[in-house]
Amino acid sequence: MKVAVYPGSFDPVTNGHLDIIERAAGVCDKVVVGVLNNTSKTPMFSAEERVDMLKGVTRGLKNVEVDSFSGLLVDFAESHGAKVIIKGLRTVADFEYEFQMALLNKTLNQNIETMFMMTNSKYSYISSSMVKELAGFNGDLTGLVPAQIINKIKQKYTG
Repeated sequence: MKVAVYPGSFDPVTNGHLDIIERAAGVCDKVVVGVLNNTSKTPMFSAEERVDMLKGVTRGLKNVEVDSFSGLLVDFAESHGAKVIIKGLRTVADFEYEFQMALLNKTLNQNIETMFMMTNSKYSYISSSMVKELAGFNGDLTGLVPAQIINKIKQKYTG
């Protein structure tokens, strides 16, 4: 069984993230979406909220599971029996950063490969940071994030 991990902060999950998850699920036996719980940052949504949102938007994907983690990505991947880390790329700048991370992860665990997936061009401009900024100005999030989480994002700004 080919198990892959797709890690990220997903704060919040975007349609670009969801596209990568769906495509990875089409080529892997199992995809574990790893929600990073980075204690040095203050995310808009808690790790539990992000896991719940991802579980909701991936409910129809039978070979996808969602879990949170802190610590080393290679340790998380190994704990799930994953041999592959999937990383989505939007820009050349993404590639430069992710290439360095892939080399570091390979140094930490020779048994885990990193595979890059190019984003669908219609999502190449979307980032979680941009979504949060737009939501802060009460902008329209339609088409940027899954429809079922738009109200959850808006509630963070309206209380």
